[in-house]
Amino acid sequence: MSLTQSPALDIASTASLAARRLAILSNTERNEALTALYQGLLTNKDAILQANARDVASASHAAEKGDLNFSVLKRLDLSRPGKYDDMLQGILSVRNLKDPIGNVTLRTLLDDGLTLERVSCPIGVLLIIFEARPEVIANIAALSIKSGNAAILKEGGKESTESFVAISRVISEAISNTRVPRSSIQLVQTRDAISSLLAQDSLIDLVIPRGSNDLVRYVKDNTKIPVLGHADGLCSAYIHHDADLETSVRVIVDSKTDYPAACNSLETLLVHETVLGTILPAVGKALVAKGVTLRCDEPSRTALIDTLGAAQMDSIVDAVDSDYNTEFLDLILAVKTIPASASGLDVDAAISHINTHSSKHTDIILTKTRSTADYFMNSIDSAGVFWNASTRFADGMRYGFGTEVGISTNKIHSRGPVGLEGLTIYKYLVRGDGHRAGDYFEGEGGKQWKHEALQL
Repeated sequence: MSLTQSPALDIASTASLAARRLAILSNTERNEALTALYQGLLTNKDAILQANARDVASASHAAEKGDLNFSVLKRLDLSRPGKYDDMLQGILSVRNLKDPIGNVTLRTLLDDGLTLERVSCPIGVLLIIFEARPEVIANIAALSIKSGNAAILKEGGKESTESFVAISRVISEAISNTRVPRSSIQLVQTRDAISSLLAQDSLIDLVIPRGSNDLVRYVKDNTKIPVLGHADGLCSAYIHHDADLETSVRVIVDSKTDYPAACNSLETLLVHETVLGTILPAVGKALVAKGVTLRCDEPSRTALIDTLGAAQMDSIVDAVDSDYNTEFLDLILAVKTIPASASGLDVDAAISHINTHSSKHTDIILTKTRSTADYFMNSIDSAGVFWNASTRFADGMRYGFGTEVGISTNKIHSRGPVGLEGLTIYKYLVRGDGHRAGDYFEGEGGKQWKHEALQL
């Protein structure tokens, strides 16, 4: 990794050259760089956490003055239990994954002596713009090196500058003694360089924004480069009339309270009206006990008033329409009642609400019936749809990807948590022996295609 203040064109050109060299390194050589990266971050853990603590102190002061969202502060803190260790383990997990480059996914005999192969290959140059996420540098460095891509990293804010500089220096030193070019991973320090980098569409192949809604929308509106990411994490859960009470409590509480500032945290709870007096009170009590404020429609509020104690009612407020379109990133949950349908297809109302209001991130259903779950999962147009499982499972590490560069809600080559596979594309390789396309035609003297599938 190199710290640079060069002009955007020079940065992108350097990254493009590095990407070509990186793409032809062996899996062993790339893995050796990941081992060095891991060792460097482990050895320098104390120094990096000290730098991060200075960032957190400054950010805490800004949050107290109202100049910074507390959810950003939570994401910034590398000292949270397990966070640094998870970052380190993610590097090892990526290293131990199968090589994503050079895998043949299609092989066809076009004619005698003429074969076609589809082979996985790196995308090229990635531009990652991020806010208050120090672990992103390590995640991106590991995934980029393993997948053979060069990466340009640009901080979209100033909240975590000391953390980023400390981590980048360690990574730069670590990979300098490996076959991976130092310029494969560049941290850009130039102020106001985002717009200039976004203009390098001839050299940068993919942009991945990691941060606020405003950042993601800015990136999408100001570049011709393909963008992979999501603006909102508006995740919903639906409790069907046959849901199990204990399962519902466990899943909903985890989805909302395990890490409220995460994009895979639950924001809207849909409850079938027949369980307002049974399952909802148990779920409500458990959530309120964790400090959650419930913004309820009239039927759900009435049900909770009848069952919760007076002291707990301070956590129950009236919902407004905008609550069902809000990513709170806090201990706040919007609750809405799904009415029973005369047709018996009550789940359709929940599906309609989610597909209308969802950000297409992750949505879940609580039900005992597989056919209902399958119907819901096939009908919801989101990157992740779960049955009786927490929204918090929408994560690259938990999917077994090692780590992730982000989560995509786009309908492109990669959707959901984006790991190694999402950072590769493919190319077609044709091998012949003087074959000419003009020799293949119908009629006398024309050659015919064989188009026979060959074993991979």
